[in-house]
Amino acid sequence: MKALMTASVLALAMLSAGAALAQTPPPGNHGNRMAQIAILLDLNETQKGQVQTILQGEHAQMKALFEQSKAAGGKPDFQALHAAHQQISQDTLSKLSGVLSQTQLTKFQALQQLHHGFGHHGPPGPPPASSPTQN
Repeated sequence: MKALMTASVLALAMLSAGAALAQTPPPGNHGNRMAQIAILLDLNETQKGQVQTILQGEHAQMKALFEQSKAAGGKPDFQALHAAHQQISQDTLSKLSGVLSQTQLTKFQALQQLHHGFGHHGPPGPPPASSPTQN
């Protein structure tokens, strides 16, 4: 039972990782994540504040979703959690589209994909070996 609870908590934590971009990095992590995003997306001062506010809102929603699921006890409905996570992420992108240029939004989406890929599954490995062809 304890293993199931641990697995559930870890799965919920992974769902909320999308909002991790807006969090202050843990001690020992070099630099401020928001400052990194600002540099990578070439944000102006107005955009920095707006993007930070949007990402903090996303983080708060993800945290509330996690806490709500945790408080409900029992086995979490991972399909419902995933759907809620997707909706929150989509809402965030919609809000960001009013702040960022199309180029900046595309870069943000690429950064999110990299963050999710490297953060949860490790770096991509070599492509699978192709099946031998017969001559």
